[in-house]
Amino acid sequence: MLGQLGIPVSNAVNIFLKQVVMQRGIPFDVKLPAAKPLEAGALTEAEMNQELEKGYTDFVQSKTKPAA
Repeated sequence: MLGQLGIPVSNAVNIFLKQVVMQRGIPFDVKLPAAKPLEAGALTEAEMNQELEKGYTDFVQSKTKPAA
């Protein structure tokens, strides 16, 4: 991700640390996600189909990211 922006990791770390100093704290919210990740084995068939449909819709609308 940083490579796509042309920013080496060391520069990104420096930017982050400068923001910590400037804002006197972490420059973003640190919190747990609102929803737990889904466990496929715990879903009903209808819930699984609904999740698959969401994924397919994201794929069709190019709202996906490469696994790499």
